[in-house]
Amino acid sequence: MGYRTDVFKGISWMGLLRGSTRAITFVRLAILARILTPAQFGVFGIASLMLSFLEIITETGINIFLIQEKRDIKEYINSAWMVSILRGILISILLFGLAPFIVDFFNSPESERVIYIIAFVPLIRGFINPSIIYIQKEIQFHKEFYLRFILFAVDASVAVFVAFVTRSAESFAYGLIASAFLEVILSFAFFKPRPKLFFELDKMKYIVSRGWWVTLTGMFAYLSDNGDNLAVGKIMGSSSLGLYQVAYKLSTLPITEVTDVVNKVVFPVYSKFSDDRGRLLRAFSKVTLLSSLVASAVGIFIFVFAENITLIILGKEWLGAVPAIRILSFYGILRTVFGNFAPLFLSLGRQDYVAKMTLFRVAALALTIVPLTTAYGLAGAGLSALISIAVEMPIALFLFRRLFRKQ
Repeated sequence: MGYRTDVFKGISWMGLLRGSTRAITFVRLAILARILTPAQFGVFGIASLMLSFLEIITETGINIFLIQEKRDIKEYINSAWMVSILRGILISILLFGLAPFIVDFFNSPESERVIYIIAFVPLIRGFINPSIIYIQKEIQFHKEFYLRFILFAVDASVAVFVAFVTRSAESFAYGLIASAFLEVILSFAFFKPRPKLFFELDKMKYIVSRGWWVTLTGMFAYLSDNGDNLAVGKIMGSSSLGLYQVAYKLSTLPITEVTDVVNKVVFPVYSKFSDDRGRLLRAFSKVTLLSSLVASAVGIFIFVFAENITLIILGKEWLGAVPAIRILSFYGILRTVFGNFAPLFLSLGRQDYVAKMTLFRVAALALTIVPLTTAYGLAGAGLSALISIAVEMPIALFLFRRLFRKQ
């Protein structure tokens, strides 16, 4: 079966998954935006930012390693599970210990309880059966669809239910906990082999050592994707952070979903014929052209109808997000176009290239985020994000040319 068939089937299933889950996202967003305030969105935003940060800096690259590995990965399942469990415990301990300092940094005492609740999420996720990666490795995206749709529906349903009952930002955290519990159960019920608590230190070291560049890339990606959120939360407060995060989701999710769907499918497909550079280049060119056209059309639509979209989905209370939504729609387009390079580089084992690309984006964001946010508020933060992705463009093209100069 050729790569075109694999890619088409994968994109079809993942497209259906993303379309379904993002429909749920927008419904959940529309409901919660009328139950909770922007400040409460910001409170959860602070907690989720810290969770994401700790997950990134402790990222071991297990999934990347298991997909890239050409040999049978069964011998690594026990070790991968042990690494995952230890990582989850570490993240939870760090969240509990750092909570008071996070509260002081953002001057947001309301976020402390949410941080304590969300600290259980990585602890639970650590016990997920690593064999679940066979879905991606063997390009079985129909199974990915059923699994992720169920998990996402549970997350959204619990969050909305708890929000109705409590009218608190904690509702988001309880949704994540419910989803994490269910994923652990399903991963053991439906995926084999099932791991055992067995220390194999050499294999654990090997897995972690292979993921070093993934960890570094993840740290840079976190800063590039969340540096604007950190600045808005620190400079403008939790209410503005809530506005900005919702603006980001509303403007970029419909666009970047194209990249996320395609990248998740093409990475394992690219990896299967990474030794054939000519074939790889042809596949990459076709995928990039198609995703860029779709992203551009969606981004322009969001830019033109930003105010109408905000009123319909969120309500008048959220109109302050419109300028940022318009700017971030172009950010979403560029991120989609140049996001296609990451799975290509990863399939060739060049995690370092992805790290280098992202480093330049982080540097551009670091130089512009504070002055632009201070001067222009939420629109300035969006502009800084747009500048950072534009700076990454020539770097991606240069590294691409280095890999394929002879093709």
